[in-house]
Amino acid sequence: MINLKIDHINIKVKAGTTVLEAARANGIEIPSMCYMKGYTNHPSCMVCVVKDKSRDALVASCSQQVKEGMEIEASSDEVKKARQKALEMLLSDHVGDCEAPCTLACPAGMDIPLMNRLIAAGKFDEALNVVKEDIALPHILGYICPAPCENACRRKQVDEPVAICLLKRFTAAESIDEKNIAIKNIAEPTGKKVAIIGSGPAGLTAAYYLQLFGHACTVFEKSEKACATLREVISDEDLPPEVIDNEVEVIKSLGVSFQYNSLITKEVFNEKIKPKFDAVIVATGDIQKDNSLLGLFDQSKAGIELNQKNMSTSIEGVFVCGSAIKPQKMAIRSTAQAKTAALAAHFYLQNQTWEKPSRKFNSRFNKLLDDELPEYLKEATDNKRVDPKVNPKAGFTIDEAKREAERCLHCDCRKKDNCKLRDYSDEYEVDSKRYKVGERKLMTKQIQHDLVIYEPEKCIKCGLCVEISNREGEKFGLAFEGRGIDVTINAPLGSKLNESLTHTAVKCAEACPTGAISLKEKY
Repeated sequence: MINLKIDHINIKVKAGTTVLEAARANGIEIPSMCYMKGYTNHPSCMVCVVKDKSRDALVASCSQQVKEGMEIEASSDEVKKARQKALEMLLSDHVGDCEAPCTLACPAGMDIPLMNRLIAAGKFDEALNVVKEDIALPHILGYICPAPCENACRRKQVDEPVAICLLKRFTAAESIDEKNIAIKNIAEPTGKKVAIIGSGPAGLTAAYYLQLFGHACTVFEKSEKACATLREVISDEDLPPEVIDNEVEVIKSLGVSFQYNSLITKEVFNEKIKPKFDAVIVATGDIQKDNSLLGLFDQSKAGIELNQKNMSTSIEGVFVCGSAIKPQKMAIRSTAQAKTAALAAHFYLQNQTWEKPSRKFNSRFNKLLDDELPEYLKEATDNKRVDPKVNPKAGFTIDEAKREAERCLHCDCRKKDNCKLRDYSDEYEVDSKRYKVGERKLMTKQIQHDLVIYEPEKCIKCGLCVEISNREGEKFGLAFEGRGIDVTINAPLGSKLNESLTHTAVKCAEACPTGAISLKEKY
């Protein structure tokens, strides 16, 4: 047995054990990308680097075997800096998006590509569920959202952007089971009561999510109907009143109660709202203009003083969103704030503090080069943008929606939720541009296989797929091609991907540490 120390912890392991294996066997986590148990270690990524204090040297823990008396640093600042640098080197020639540009441009962060794929497949209820994860009012916003997502859509480099806003509207208009979808997702009652002041898009959104969490919500509205301001400033032609009414009915069906003609002043708030409710969401619209609650909150030049990460105010248990903070030009931004406020209130009601996490690391390469457009069109139709023909005001028919959704280029990565490169880049707070120089490589897609897709420009050359396909007896398998910095992994001898991976495709995709080889998702 070999005795050593890792991060000052005494460890005893068998001779021949690697430092990485010794650490993991004793609950010490060391990141790795090119290592897989039972396979040859090619320490190419250097993300698993540790420091051997006896040699005063950084070594790859996946290949370095333990030695008697060895002292290893696995979590020092020097080691973390080295891992950060290794990741930045890997990203220097990485070409790929984690999230699609449209998702990043959406203030609500909705998974737009997934919505598109579900619509294209005719899975309309599932598409609506995806939308409602982040947007509680898809029918209303399908009419009034200025669609910043469409401005970011790469399809416009080919012809015109995908009609994302109309597709979002379609999911709400088409799904006849919309109420049932919401109801079956509702949590058991918590016994907590929440007051929501204001029934505009922000107030309705907060009520929707909080009621789903199981809290009893009451919406107070000073007018006779919900969304009074929207009804006043937007014409019936641009936003039919029945659209608003339908959205309100969906929220009522969850159990949310509405009290109309209820002006909440500062005095009413202090005497009847705050004492009787466990949490309060203020979504009144412009407080400075309305002034019924003026003086209730601490103010700054930017509006109500609040914690932007959870929309909490200077009053405990009171959260604010939308134009109540400061006038908002986009309702979608107000609803995004409302969801944040609802989540924060939900955790508050459980005696916990929650803050919206920082956006996860995102690899992006922006505009497609001309030669890359055909690569992306491999996963889309070449149809021109579809305009609603049967009833332009109502939106798409089923056939129109499916044809429009099929134009989506699938810019998002299939492994955005389980990519080691993304996860570690986020953990080590890398600068993805630190070592990027010169022109980037052209993005290519090999899609001829039924089960997997291969995007070589996301590959880190770990060699796992090469070894897997070789061990498992593939006729062609995958192989290294080229020399030095130009080395790539490809199907050899002129074979195609479907010929080179006849029975190991799924295993290669599961072993791949990035999105280079990924499973073709069903939707």
